[in-house]
Amino acid sequence: MRPVRWGVLATGPMAAAFTEDLKLLPDAEVGAVASRSEASARRFADRFGMPRAYGTWRELADDPEIDVVYVATPHAHHLAATTLMLESGTPVLCEKPFALNRGEAEAMVALAERRALLLMEAMWTCVHPLVRRMLAMIGDGLIGEVRSVHADFGARAPRVPGHRLRDPHAGGGALLDLGTYPVSLAHLVLGRPDEVTAWSHLGPEGVDETTGMVLGYAGGAMAVLSCSLEADSARAAVIHGTGGRIEIPGDFYRPAQLVLHRSGRAPEVVQARAEAGNGYVPQAREVMRCLRAGATQSALVPLRRSLEVMGTLDTVRDIVGLRYPREAG
Repeated sequence: MRPVRWGVLATGPMAAAFTEDLKLLPDAEVGAVASRSEASARRFADRFGMPRAYGTWRELADDPEIDVVYVATPHAHHLAATTLMLESGTPVLCEKPFALNRGEAEAMVALAERRALLLMEAMWTCVHPLVRRMLAMIGDGLIGEVRSVHADFGARAPRVPGHRLRDPHAGGGALLDLGTYPVSLAHLVLGRPDEVTAWSHLGPEGVDETTGMVLGYAGGAMAVLSCSLEADSARAAVIHGTGGRIEIPGDFYRPAQLVLHRSGRAPEVVQARAEAGNGYVPQAREVMRCLRAGATQSALVPLRRSLEVMGTLDTVRDIVGLRYPREAG
């Protein structure tokens, strides 16, 4: 079986971590990297033993020896990067959040559908084996009917002028960079909400430093979620049901363990299977599985859900008055 030939678009820490994980897969080959700086691309290529380094995105889009491109740019550039690759006939794995807003994400999806090409959001939570195990537990009724999801993601960000997390031109703020994880978890467990309420504290740069959300569902369930650039949190999650609960004590978006609590029984600890790498291997495997099967989207990370998550994030921003410069007008 011929290895899947990957291209990497961007040279930052996330691109490096993903490339390190690709090197662990015997059926993956990293063929090229592109940046807006040829020097940066060359340094990255030399670091990972990649044969080709490009100083423009177009060169990567035109490379005939690439089967799929991982877009690791900041999300403000996801639309441009993904559009260029899809228009060239190249499937895309695009980092989260999928885009700056739902409108951009819809444009990406529509193009992928017109070209009959694979497009998948790189939301590693959705393909994480332990998260899949948790969803199976819920589906099997081990905690009864789910009534609430609680999740938080706080990570203190540096106050450095121009830092992307605090730059409105880069789509900065806690919500899109961190809040997309608890919102995605709520969508995984409960689906699209029927009502959304939210509150944010906006910093001097005009992006949200802390945001809290409550998602309401017609059947009576709710999700209570938060994200922050101002304080580190446990990054924990709890799913409460009528017959028990599932706790993820830390890093719920890529958990090492979960604890199943059921009425009248001792807690059961379920450990994640140890796997080398930075956590990106499952999503790379899923992309390659889809490519080999001729699928244009993943059943584990369906485009419909990625669009619904972007829609919820848009609703939260509308409520708290958070808009980015290029959305003006």
